[in-house]
Amino acid sequence: MTFKKTTLPKLTSKQIDQVFKVLSKTITSPKTELNYSSVFELLIAVILSAQATDVSVNKVTPSLFKVAPTPEKMIRLGASGLQKYIKSIGLYKTKASNIIKTCQMLIVDYNSSIPDSRTELEKLPGVGRKTAGVVLNVAFKKSEIPVDTHVFRTSNRIGLVKAKTPKETEIQLQRVVPDWVKINAHHLLILHGRFVCKARKPLCQTCCINDCCHYFKESGF
Repeated sequence: MTFKKTTLPKLTSKQIDQVFKVLSKTITSPKTELNYSSVFELLIAVILSAQATDVSVNKVTPSLFKVAPTPEKMIRLGASGLQKYIKSIGLYKTKASNIIKTCQMLIVDYNSSIPDSRTELEKLPGVGRKTAGVVLNVAFKKSEIPVDTHVFRTSNRIGLVKAKTPKETEIQLQRVVPDWVKINAHHLLILHGRFVCKARKPLCQTCCINDCCHYFKESGF
């Protein structure tokens, strides 16, 4: 972790509610920055985004989805054919292999549809807890709070949770995030982390929730 650990206790439920009320007013369009036009395309984009930026994924998916918008057409490309479209993305060979295997499973086991349960999604090659959570939240509107590096950092830095791993962070967030905002909590935190609560140089002095934030209080601004 690149951020300083705080010694203050976690925020109170009232403070947490206030944090999300302010973030909801500040971030008016809390949604994924990945471009897609179907649940299948979303799944593929999220698999590609592992250890890569949304910007880099959005650069390659338009041409890819133009020729392979379905599991059947993706398989026709084959792993080597797919690699040509995604070679600018990190781990592209492994991702290509996993995507082809996932497409095969989707066709055989799910009639080319995307399953809407975590258990079934995590059976797909290249789909871990975070990827499954993103698909469930974005595509199926479930109150999942997938934890990436931004959500992990901001949640612990602000004081919403005190956790050592992404999974612990997710479990604690599910307990403390108010029900009214759970559907948007992931995107509120990820966008706040990406543009304001940055890893190395957080914009603390102009942050809209610095009056509640533990990091701000302990940094002595």
